[in-house]
Amino acid sequence: MGRLFGTDGARGVANTEITSELAMKIGRATAMVLAENTAYKPKVLIGTDTRKSADMLSYALASGLCSVGADVLMLGVVPTPAVAFLVREYGYDAGVMISASHNPCEYNGIKIFQSTGYKLPDAMEEEIEAIILDEVRVPPVVIGGEVGKVTLAQNAVRDYINHIASTADRQFYGMRIALDCANGSASVTANTLFKQLGAECVVIHANPDGTNINDNCGSTHIESLSAFVKEHGFDLGFAFDGDADRLLAVDQNGDLVDGDKLMAIAAKYLKKKNKLNGNTLVATVMSNMGLFEFCDQNGINCEKTKVGDRYVLERMLEKGYHIGGEQSGHIIFLDYATTGDGQLSAVQILNIIRDTGKSLAELASEIEIFPQVLKNVKVSAFGKHRLAEDEDIKLAIEAAEKELGKSGRVLVRASGTEPLVRVMLEGRDEEQIERLGNTIAQIVAERLI
Repeated sequence: MGRLFGTDGARGVANTEITSELAMKIGRATAMVLAENTAYKPKVLIGTDTRKSADMLSYALASGLCSVGADVLMLGVVPTPAVAFLVREYGYDAGVMISASHNPCEYNGIKIFQSTGYKLPDAMEEEIEAIILDEVRVPPVVIGGEVGKVTLAQNAVRDYINHIASTADRQFYGMRIALDCANGSASVTANTLFKQLGAECVVIHANPDGTNINDNCGSTHIESLSAFVKEHGFDLGFAFDGDADRLLAVDQNGDLVDGDKLMAIAAKYLKKKNKLNGNTLVATVMSNMGLFEFCDQNGINCEKTKVGDRYVLERMLEKGYHIGGEQSGHIIFLDYATTGDGQLSAVQILNIIRDTGKSLAELASEIEIFPQVLKNVKVSAFGKHRLAEDEDIKLAIEAAEKELGKSGRVLVRASGTEPLVRVMLEGRDEEQIERLGNTIAQIVAERLI
């Protein structure tokens, strides 16, 4: 993990950690690196989610880019995967998303994509970091006609919607769908997309005011959508996060269908259609043991990576696999996208439902999910980096693993984006893993202050 860019870009509290000054410096350093690798004036597009701080940061970033000679296209509010798609579609040298994804409104972040639509390589991120933090080189100051210009995009949302709609195998007439847009980026796309595909849909939490993004709604608060689907008799519901790169679902009973179950459904279907490249699904170590058992039972190889969709994608690209993702709902369908895309994932699940004639509840019932507890323990920034060396924590983990034996597992890791240590346990005995999880979490809290 870099000093400025974590596993998912630079992220922190807007105006104190992610400041206008920092955004401008990132813009200047990025433009310098791009200019050194191109023989022409670099072009960069910028998208945002609905946070109030988005304008402040996006225009500061654009100012930094222009000051070193790059031209900027402002997309406005779009999903993160729209930036990844449009940077390729429009032939730009880089794309930047201003978003803190599923985090509360006071956070924001800066995530950079290269011209291919993939996240910026580690080496290029490190080069940008060195320019900003170590001042190894000073970005040039251009004047006159060399200064970059800012243009406002006219058709970004429509072009992205048409791309996602093109991945549907058929229309979805007769399907009643509820959509929770988390008062975020999906608010400008989801209703149009799914109605264009023929579905009868109702959208909730699609009235962003700059502060209500992810506020008791969206994929981090699925209970709102669950209650809505049950009360109004929808066939299913989809919940996105603030920048719409995640998807969670609920069936007609309001029961959660998480990323693990969605990946299992898709992998089994693709295998049946002889489209599961390498006969492999890529998941992270945080996925439920139930997903791994399902894959074994259905003759599907499940490769496991470190936590973070960038590591899933790296494995997919390295070995030529076409589907992978995380329990949280980041699902990558590499045939159609270079990053996780909640709305694209929803369309693929609807394709499967329509083709098989099975409800989401029927499809999801084939996967047995083991009881799982997850404790998010707040720690100091310094403490987070001492996790791997602390002997008391190691002993607590070893004791829990010994008690669980082969019937469960323990995973303790530092968050890549927040000052948290995540303590996860799985097993068949929910009371047991809850007790063991509390014990480990308490020791982590005490030791990593």
